[in-house]
Amino acid sequence: MIQLINVTKIYNELKALDNVSFELSQGEMVFLVGPSGAGKSTIMKLLYREEKPASGQVFVSNVDVSRLPNNQTPLLRRRMGIVFQDFKLLPNKTSYENVAYPLYAIGMDKNEIKKRVHGALKVVSLTNKANDFPKSLSGGERQRVGIARAIVQGPSLLIADEPTGNLDPLTSMEIFQLLERINQRGTTVIIATHNQNMVDQMKKRVISLSNGRIISDVKVGTYTAQI
Repeated sequence: MIQLINVTKIYNELKALDNVSFELSQGEMVFLVGPSGAGKSTIMKLLYREEKPASGQVFVSNVDVSRLPNNQTPLLRRRMGIVFQDFKLLPNKTSYENVAYPLYAIGMDKNEIKKRVHGALKVVSLTNKANDFPKSLSGGERQRVGIARAIVQGPSLLIADEPTGNLDPLTSMEIFQLLERINQRGTTVIIATHNQNMVDQMKKRVISLSNGRIISDVKVGTYTAQI
């Protein structure tokens, strides 16, 4: 599903990633952990091709995205869902409209959009908030709308970059449990996080990074034991 082969990424002569290699199979759930600047977000950006490596290869579903033509990047991103720390919701649109937005962008039929959006909102338990605007939602609800938007196209891969960075511990656990349920439906999930307690409780695969290198990769790991 995902494969990084000897990937190096350099920013202003500083190695953000230094010869990184790992594989992630379809249906896995994995945490990327490590201190700020370890390389977690850089890996995420390489996967959805916001960045390109200085060397090495990045494969997503057998496609070398590091060599993908620019005009094919939108198609790549339609095959994955992306969840951000700051939600990135459109403030002047309702929950329904935010979730529907990527479907309208690809010209999907309105009846199919309605079906998919209601389905996605049901997964995140927000059908009762479909007509609410982001300003009236809690932080956890906003993130759940963001997750609904990320899964509305039925992606095989979900990328979450610090999805609970702005949330309290109880809400954070609810978000991680939601991501786990989405994973159990067959979606591959990769999460970059600083949330030590949540990683320790989830008992999933943990890839630990430091200074742009992988220092451990444990099938059932914890955060604190690996850093």
